[in-house]
Amino acid sequence: MEKKVGNSKIILKLGDITKEKVDAIVNAANSRLAGGGGVDGAIHRAGGPKIMEECREIINKIGVLPPGEAVATTAGNLPAKYVIHTVGPIYRGGQKGEENTLRNAYLNSLKLAKQLNVKTIAFPSISTGAYGYPVKDAARVALKAVIEFLEGEPEDFTVVFVLFDEITYAAYQEALEAYLK
Repeated sequence: MEKKVGNSKIILKLGDITKEKVDAIVNAANSRLAGGGGVDGAIHRAGGPKIMEECREIINKIGVLPPGEAVATTAGNLPAKYVIHTVGPIYRGGQKGEENTLRNAYLNSLKLAKQLNVKTIAFPSISTGAYGYPVKDAARVALKAVIEFLEGEPEDFTVVFVLFDEITYAAYQEALEAYLK
């Protein structure tokens, strides 16, 4: 599925984010940038040790990456120039600022992408795996944040949401159609 937003476009697809030929792949990381399961583990496995080396250097400088913030490394063996690492919220019922933190994870990733002159960026569904964010709610937050960013952006961006399964794809498709009626 593809939709225009101003000069830019949003693409939804089922697939493996580590195979995306884009300028930047976004990693749903943990605060220690230590690799892990899900998307994070897949990106580190496919990208190779160079990404982890750079993550360790970042953590040695900053301590931890707070939820909602983003940093970049090179992409190692991935078919991209950069990996943008962002930390989504752990879902605790929705009353602990999770929505704002998730929104910031997307916005800060896009702002960093712009600083890096990225024109194509691939996102996973942040926080909907081990961090437990309900997929329908996360899709709404993610797409609202991305659409608002793109509407205020004169440059052309292509934002690809690479979604792991049919349920997640359907949630994002429903949210995108609702926002762009």
